[in-house]
Amino acid sequence: MLIKAALNGARRPGTHPALPVTPTALAAASAAAVTAGAGAIHLHVRARQGEESLAPEDVAHTLAAVRAAVPRTPIGISTGAWIVRDPAARNALVAAWTVQPDFASVNFDEEGATGLAELLLSRRVLVEAGLRDAPTAGRWVESGLSRRCLRVLLEPQDRELPDALRTLAEIGAVLDAADVSCRRVVHGMGPTVWGMIEEAARRGDDTRVGLEDTLHLPDGSVAPDNAALVAAAWRRVSGPAQP
Repeated sequence: MLIKAALNGARRPGTHPALPVTPTALAAASAAAVTAGAGAIHLHVRARQGEESLAPEDVAHTLAAVRAAVPRTPIGISTGAWIVRDPAARNALVAAWTVQPDFASVNFDEEGATGLAELLLSRRVLVEAGLRDAPTAGRWVESGLSRRCLRVLLEPQDRELPDALRTLAEIGAVLDAADVSCRRVVHGMGPTVWGMIEEAARRGDDTRVGLEDTLHLPDGSVAPDNAALVAAAWRRVSGPAQP
């Protein structure tokens, strides 16, 4: 089972004392997360002032720092449409990257997702397809990319676990009907994180955890950092559920 560390997400700097934003902080957080058991890293690149960025220089600086810290661990970045809202401008930045991640996530509910995924694949960047609901899963299947992606992210946005599990089942039904074979990463957001991690283990799927998805450990206390969340996730899937 793969547990991927989602280090920072779109959270504002200062949201959590250990939220990594700079290349140096992201490198240190990556090293600690890998030591705790993370098998891959997912991060949101930031510019100097802490805002999210896809600019070639910011991507290059961040990847250089993180790769130096975890040279044998795959590193992926977000391409969320909120970072650069115009699809053509986003694609132009991606096409200008001089240093590339091992993989990138593409949200298929966003405008221009198929073209962006095709651009990434043409540059030999592996793609994780982000699916928030069954209609998005249908669009991804119809794109013809379902057999070319590294992994598919099943990431319901529901805030209550029963609702998230229902959405998860609906997404899964679309993928099963299309005979999708790539690895599935099941994860939640906020209050559904720990229940969805348990569900991923029950299904034999991969999962992810980190300060992008939750600031809290299973007992409700504030997590000290990403590494603590990864370690808690391994305990969650390896032994009896913790309160």
